[in-house]
Amino acid sequence: MCRLENDIFKALADPSRRTLLDLLQESDGRTLSELCTHLDMSRFGVMKHLNLLEEAGLIMTRKVSREKLHYLNPVPIRQIYERWVSKYAEPWALQLTAMKSELEREPVMEHKPRHINRIAIRSTPEKVWQALTDPSMTSKYWYNGFIRSEWGIDSPYEILSPEGQVQAKGTIIAFDPPRRLVMSWQLLALAETAEEIPSCLTWEIEPHDEMEGVTLVTVTHDEFELSPHTSRILEGGLPVVLSGMKTLLETGTSLSGG
Repeated sequence: MCRLENDIFKALADPSRRTLLDLLQESDGRTLSELCTHLDMSRFGVMKHLNLLEEAGLIMTRKVSREKLHYLNPVPIRQIYERWVSKYAEPWALQLTAMKSELEREPVMEHKPRHINRIAIRSTPEKVWQALTDPSMTSKYWYNGFIRSEWGIDSPYEILSPEGQVQAKGTIIAFDPPRRLVMSWQLLALAETAEEIPSCLTWEIEPHDEMEGVTLVTVTHDEFELSPHTSRILEGGLPVVLSGMKTLLETGTSLSGG
């Protein structure tokens, strides 16, 4: 078992840390003070647990004004599931495994709702960017859909099935290869999402500070307040997309073994 998996299992072994993950699953983007109210321990004790979760990659933090917000990162848990439970799952059935519907969430203070996913890939930012924008590569990990675009600010894009049906579409909002891509997102493949207003996906690609040859890929989904069905599906789907990208770049194969 690799060191990262050991760190994940160690982090999940403690009930207080599982409680913190449950709290972030229920409502993401919480401050330390908010999390402390749910645990019978000192502020320092909660900080220690959060640090262990962050070191294992199970949570992420973002500085917003003077506050440090904590977000659940579901990607490592998804990778554990793929290795130990199932090698492949039907993509749109993932919504059945979601622990909470976005419609059941209550907003925390006035923080903007968002889902953040991060994964480490043994590859270069340039190759990750190619995997994100090359139609022949996206078709191997993005639910069998290939992307089509002129790739520039304000350019439209589409994700199409092998039969040519448009599964998703949007507009390129920011384009900074190989570091950052921001795109509006409208999921057309399902009836309940096709009429919702577009949300936003932000891809951030950066070399790992401490591991040579490793690239960190962070995907943030936000602006989904009026798109609850899209939010729920991407909450389960984006970890699979990132895991598929990692598998493709590191092994040359898809999650299904093809």
